Amino acid sequence: MFRRAALILCAASTVSFAWAQGPAPTYNVGATATGVPFTFLDVKTNTIQGMMVDTVTAVGKAGGFNVNVQQTVFSALIPSLTSSKIDIISAAMLKTPARQQVVDFSDPVYAYGEGLIVKGDDNKAYASLDELKGEIVGAQVGTVFLDMLNKKGIFKEVRSYDSVADMTRDLTLGRIKAGLGDQPIIAYQIRQNAFPGVKLAASYKPVNVGDVCLVVRKGDTETLARINKAIAKIKADGTLAGIIQKWNM
Repeated sequence: MFRRAALILCAASTVSFAWAQGPAPTYNVGATATGVPFTFLDVKTNTIQGMMVDTVTAVGKAGGFNVNVQQTVFSALIPSLTSSKIDIISAAMLKTPARQQVVDFSDPVYAYGEGLIVKGDDNKAYASLDELKGEIVGAQVGTVFLDMLNKKGIFKEVRSYDSVADMTRDLTLGRIKAGLGDQPIIAYQIRQNAFPGVKLAASYKPVNVGDVCLVVRKGDTETLARINKAIAKIKADGTLAGIIQKWNM
């Protein structure tokens, strides 16, 4: 009799524990369609793919949550997060003091700096932005690189673009002298011949090297803690290193 009661109690406890755990939560994740190899639109599947998609998916698996990746324009990522349209940003977004005032960043998953993009026949050995004084330059809207150019205050004009593709088009047409962009993204796309007629200035040394992290709403400590714990796991077991290697970064 005692054994039967104990078995019933054990079964009830198991059911109660399973109910308490509940289903894994699903977080809506914002990612851009133009940040290859970090994030990009796979036209064959009409889904967002890339290193940061693989990373947030692996983080979700390690952290016990599902992810629903949604295409979002880069300049709309933070507004979409703060307005609760998405729960996490997983894109080529550098951690900066200005952004830290409005959102919270996870532990880093990657680090890189800016690349200087010039025409393919421009063989000048650019070492810094100072050598572009008086020229027309450009960068993508919402990036730290656009802020860099504007704060420099030495250019004839600083133009902003919705995408790197728009910027490189103006570069090949001679409308701008040079542009700044995410070095790994530009390098990858040039290798894929996505931007014919332009190249990265090999002599240029980035000055704004920063961390790429997952991003959550300001004060969302529960989600942030879950993400950071999962990031530690995928760093320790080699999953993150494997993802970076997969995308040749």
